[in-house]
Amino acid sequence: MSWFAASAIMYIKFKDGNQDSYPIWENVFLVEAETPEKAEEKAIELAKQDEGDSENSLTWKDRPATWVFGGLRKLLTVSHPDVGENKFDGAEITFSEFEVQDKKTFQEYLDGNDVTIKYCSG
Repeated sequence: MSWFAASAIMYIKFKDGNQDSYPIWENVFLVEAETPEKAEEKAIELAKQDEGDSENSLTWKDRPATWVFGGLRKLLTVSHPDVGENKFDGAEITFSEFEVQDKKTFQEYLDGNDVTIKYCSG
């Protein structure tokens, strides 16, 4: 089987109305699969496990919010040495946090178009 790095986009959706910005996290998962299509399915399943509002306790900048899976941004084949019995399938290997100003820009980002983003250092 092959290894893939899947970039899953998660974003904050505010529950209280006006969505004046779109905080975005790009989580990269390491997945093992027979084909790119199966790797994509597995990555989507992993990312969707992060959706939700932590039992109504999630807030972002003092606003009630929920995490939403936006889509997979990219899927890359990963070259790797033989790791023997160690299993890393499904591990989140890195993430980045971004913010865009509106839903149109967010969709353009998901579609792979050039957009202006604010990179948040955390």
